[in-house]
Amino acid sequence: MVFPPCLRYGQKKPLSIHNGKQNSLATIKNMQKYIIGIDTGGTYTDAVLLDRESGKVIATAKKPTSHYHLAAGTGEALAELFAKFNIDNTNTPGTLSAEQIDAVAVSSTLATNSVVENKGARVAIIVIGYVKHFKLPVKAVVFVKGGHNIQGNEEEPLELDYLVQLISGLKNEVDAYGVCSAMSIKNPTHELVAEKAISLLDPKPVFCSHRISNLVGMEERAATAGLHAKLMPVMEEFVEGVQKAMATQQLDCPLMVISGNGLAMGAEMAVNEAGLTVASGPACTATFGASRSDGDCLVIDVGGTTTDIAMIENGQPCLTSDGCRIGRWKTHVEAIDMHTAGIGGDSHVSVDKRGRLTIGPARVTPLAMVHEMPPVYEWLGAEDQAKLIVLRPEARNDVADNELTRLLQKKGQLTPATIRAHTGLGGIPLNVQLEHLTRKQQIFECGFTPTDALHVLGQIDIGDKKNAAAGAELLGRAMNMSGAAFARLVVANTEELIENLIVDYIVQRYWQNSLTNFIATRKDNPVLGVDFSIKLPLIGIGAAARYFLPGVAENLRTTVSFPQHCEVGNAIGAALIGLSSTR
Repeated sequence: MVFPPCLRYGQKKPLSIHNGKQNSLATIKNMQKYIIGIDTGGTYTDAVLLDRESGKVIATAKKPTSHYHLAAGTGEALAELFAKFNIDNTNTPGTLSAEQIDAVAVSSTLATNSVVENKGARVAIIVIGYVKHFKLPVKAVVFVKGGHNIQGNEEEPLELDYLVQLISGLKNEVDAYGVCSAMSIKNPTHELVAEKAISLLDPKPVFCSHRISNLVGMEERAATAGLHAKLMPVMEEFVEGVQKAMATQQLDCPLMVISGNGLAMGAEMAVNEAGLTVASGPACTATFGASRSDGDCLVIDVGGTTTDIAMIENGQPCLTSDGCRIGRWKTHVEAIDMHTAGIGGDSHVSVDKRGRLTIGPARVTPLAMVHEMPPVYEWLGAEDQAKLIVLRPEARNDVADNELTRLLQKKGQLTPATIRAHTGLGGIPLNVQLEHLTRKQQIFECGFTPTDALHVLGQIDIGDKKNAAAGAELLGRAMNMSGAAFARLVVANTEELIENLIVDYIVQRYWQNSLTNFIATRKDNPVLGVDFSIKLPLIGIGAAARYFLPGVAENLRTTVSFPQHCEVGNAIGAALIGLSSTR
């Protein structure tokens, strides 16, 4: 993969050459009056055009994220942005030229979403040395003898023969490796030997913990190495997609990727150290919120897949002191102090056979947003009939040949119940195969979501309300209630999940202790009743924020505001970070 020259932190843009003559820096800066910010979320890709001098938003665009072909959604957002402000690629007199764009700064929640939904590359983590065994949400965590002590002296020789056996058994099961050896921050020899051995046996990416963390804590260092390995293919595809979209619009300005600590980095660094982008979206959330507040507040971004929370103190975003936590991953990645969880407008709503409701953390395409599918009443129901698995037409010739894919090619669209009836596949074995197809973007899943509930209640009208209403009736029937009552319950439960997330974030921030289980079940306790209030105002960001946060704010006895352009707040945050990096 070839990358164009990219900006690093604080690096100035090089002089450009036009018609064989070098322009002066003053002339270039006079020409380059604008910066583009792009945020690729799980549901929408947003783009904004900012004036460099004033920071004013000139134009905005919002297009559906095209997961199978990221360049398409990004390209459509850029094209709409160009059309709105009459940006011309042909240098026609009287129009804004693409040459006046100083840079494109991009953020993405794709990395965060991949972690929350347990997608991305299949990773094996090799842990070397005597440590307490731990688990991480990867394909395998294996422990090998070896490691060094705090003085950097070898405690035990590396168990190389065993390592070779492990790699031989893992190489057909994983896409990348993370390596973490005891006290490699003092002596990385065993990590380097393991890296060389793995590369000889299985030439796939290997990420050593000593290169990406200088802090103690084996589990956190292993998680950080594993995170880089897990996200590299996700970020590589994303960067390639943005670059293709830029090329289509004849934009040859630098591409910057926003890292989780609120700084900008070049595209090559974003791919090679992909774990740094895991809080890219929240960093832009915090930056936008800080630009709209001069005091203390909580910024809440309610997206399609996740809800992200960041705290602003004295008008500035807060950084974590020892690394961020994303879902079950506690890492050494420097990032904005934030909290994220799999609850959003497109979170999957399901009902089990006992009539119990579950929302998230997995994301599905809302029923209202699917253009072609069988009538909802033919397939939607409780448990393993709660979602429809759809083979993407463009992937028909790319899928591996097995019993499941042959059935998908024949039928096109199936529920897990139908798959089990035809193949016997179900439970974990089916989920493993579906995860593999989803990771390769060869299938997508659709089902009922909070977005559908908003359609049923008449609060939004951006899709097919009939599909949403049919889904609500079917799932409501499983809970002995009407479709409208079911939709109200989904909205109320979504608000409660966001409320719990906010409370848990505050508890963790000030008391370093999670009360997730207690907070989530406090309303079900037959004896103890507990309610919370917070003393900070909320700032809402994201297309879904206006529909869920007012109820959340009321329950927490605080206020919520929605600044102008908050629906594209992350794209504005990306542009603001990019702007500070190019001045």
